[in-house]
Amino acid sequence: MNKTTLKIKGMSCAACAARIEKGINELPGVKEARVNLAMENATIEYDPGLTRVIELAEKVEKLGYSVPVEKIQLEIEGMSCAACVGRVEKNLLKKPGVKETSVNLATGTAAVSYWEGQVSPGDLVETIVKTGYNARLLDNRSHEVLAGEKSEMQQRRYWLVFAAIFTLPFVIMMLGAVTGIKLPGWLHAPLTQVILATPVQFLAGAAFYRGAYHALRNGSANMDVLVALGTSVAYFYSLGALFLLPGSHLFFEVSAMLITFILLGKYLESIAKGRTSEAIKKLMGLQPRTARVMQGGNEIEIPVVEVVPKDIVVVHPGERIPTDGKVVEGYSAVDESMLTGESLPVDKNAGDEVTGATVNGFGVLKIEVTRVGEESVLAQIIRVVQEAQGSKAPIQRLADQVASYFVPVVITIAVAAFIYWFWWGDSGNLPRALLNTTAVLVIACPCAMGLATPTSIMVGTGRGAELGILIRGGEHLEKTHKINTIVFDKTGTITRGEPKLTKLLISDKYKNREREIVTLLAGAEKNSEHPVARAIIQGIMQRTPDLQTLQPEDFRAVPGKGITCRINSKVILVGSRRFLQDNKVETDSMNQVIDEMETAGETTVLMAVDGRLAAVAGVADTVKENSQAAIQELKNLGLEVWMISGDNLSTAKAIAAEVGIDNVLAEVLPEDKANEIERLKAAGKVVAMVGDGINDAPALATADIGIAMGTGTDIAMEAADITLIHGDLGKIATTLKLSKVTIRNIKQNLFWAFIYNIIGIPVAVAGLLNPVVAGAAMAFSSVSVVTNALRLKRIKI
Repeated sequence: MNKTTLKIKGMSCAACAARIEKGINELPGVKEARVNLAMENATIEYDPGLTRVIELAEKVEKLGYSVPVEKIQLEIEGMSCAACVGRVEKNLLKKPGVKETSVNLATGTAAVSYWEGQVSPGDLVETIVKTGYNARLLDNRSHEVLAGEKSEMQQRRYWLVFAAIFTLPFVIMMLGAVTGIKLPGWLHAPLTQVILATPVQFLAGAAFYRGAYHALRNGSANMDVLVALGTSVAYFYSLGALFLLPGSHLFFEVSAMLITFILLGKYLESIAKGRTSEAIKKLMGLQPRTARVMQGGNEIEIPVVEVVPKDIVVVHPGERIPTDGKVVEGYSAVDESMLTGESLPVDKNAGDEVTGATVNGFGVLKIEVTRVGEESVLAQIIRVVQEAQGSKAPIQRLADQVASYFVPVVITIAVAAFIYWFWWGDSGNLPRALLNTTAVLVIACPCAMGLATPTSIMVGTGRGAELGILIRGGEHLEKTHKINTIVFDKTGTITRGEPKLTKLLISDKYKNREREIVTLLAGAEKNSEHPVARAIIQGIMQRTPDLQTLQPEDFRAVPGKGITCRINSKVILVGSRRFLQDNKVETDSMNQVIDEMETAGETTVLMAVDGRLAAVAGVADTVKENSQAAIQELKNLGLEVWMISGDNLSTAKAIAAEVGIDNVLAEVLPEDKANEIERLKAAGKVVAMVGDGINDAPALATADIGIAMGTGTDIAMEAADITLIHGDLGKIATTLKLSKVTIRNIKQNLFWAFIYNIIGIPVAVAGLLNPVVAGAAMAFSSVSVVTNALRLKRIKI
């Protein structure tokens, strides 16, 4: 199964989204299609053997909507004949998401059109290179879709201003009637009203007629049907009365003002919806456009899309790092706040990893590129956030079900209202019956219901990304606030995952020869590859940086026990207590100290010189600075906290006690971690698992919510529902709070969306609502829902 996301333009309400979902789901090979009205996209899982992206896009367009297309120009080197052109075109068209391509042999260029978001320029360049030619993106390429939102906003503003100009005289007439100000007679003339209302009805309102036509042609109805029907009733009744019922009251102002108010509402809604996706726009804006690459000893500035792995890029102070890589030369402090939410810069030396889009501080860095394009950390973050913002939360199901029946029910109610008012309520009064019918049609608003959940999800997940929290979908954001039990893996999650030398004790017999003993220990461990040995050497060198290590002779490692060697004719043994005892070394003098260290969770390493105990080193995986505070905050929120570890019980309990965890699962094999999570779930707990390693992946997938540390393995992050980019445990409480405020915001939106219709429609049926007021209320209901969602950007978490 493949998964893709199509951008869709032209949706106006939840009924549109439901119709597109239904249409796509009917295609062969489609497993599931989810349409997000706020994000204006569809996320589709499909079998590429049964259907293609082009067929998905064509289905959307047949339903009366559009899928935005990007167009780029590529320069190709190496083509020599028409056969070359044919081969390049054939391979480009094989790329899923490419709509059409035109390769020109004379100019050596290719014009490629592809569905927005399906492929990247880098993917197309790579395809051509694999075909056997060199290619690059032309600097004068046109990314039409990048200006799409701005163009759409300008178009809406144009038609709003157009409609307002023709509607303004109607407003002046109404004010004149209310205030008693005498206006020129020609302004009230029926012909003047026709001239003013007609352009608004059929030019400014053309989009509603088109939307209604496409909806009805496909056997469904949406908001456009309600607007087109309601305004047409007022307009065509007035037009008919003008010729057939001279002297009757005309309602041209109703149709014109309705359309103008609705256009105003849609314009304001577009502005607000644009703000909900600011997080994605900020992330996209972080990517530098150019990079300085070392070529032939010189710095050459090239487009970032042309940078490839193994290139050496140079980054000067204050510049953004163009892509992911490893520092090969230089020292600096790098500001990673835009990706991790952490305000303090991070020191970077040769050998350290750096992330694209972060800002170099004070030094010049030379960086070897490791990941580019879609493989970069920034691209992956953007992809996760986009997928999350395009997902649906389970809480949205009720709104979707109501929306699928909403418009037909409203039309039925409107017809019933007309019959009641014309035959019984005010018998024979056609104008009043039509006005009340129009009010019913235009007060109803399926848009607010369709926007209630996705706008909050967009802002919530975007806010999370700004805080260094990647949430993979709306369902995970919703479920997180229900968590009542959280299980932490120990190594690399609560602790650093790196053993460190914590103690180095010299026996009484060698107290006066401490430096000599330390020198011998460092020399003995010098050739060992064991992590504990590395920790001992690193700890010794930090304590005595001027120490000169000696070269051991006759070095022999005894797996699982220790090592033996000779240094300066002295026989050295380094290893466990059992190892030294097996070699007839007396350890009684320090057994009590050794027992205390092991009870505290330290691994003890003993050293003997010529058969006598000389030193005891303590090595431990130290706790992260903020672990205790983070866990205490979770306990304050009422969560039950557990720690799971493969370590022995005494070591696990020692670490747990240090950070304030009372519930410990020790000596658990990696394959059994998932079983322990299942056991907790079976006890009725809603469980979150926090881990960072490959062995945590099954448990992360089994938990109700899996939380991976961004400092861990890719496999763990793939298995998790939430990723903490910086690996900060303090962000877990932030995630829980974010989930709670987002779900509360969604419930507020749904309440207002439903209560608005529940109250508004009966009031309109009762004849207590002027159609113009009804239209204004309908237009601003969606704006209010989106504005409420935007409050999440300002809430302190």
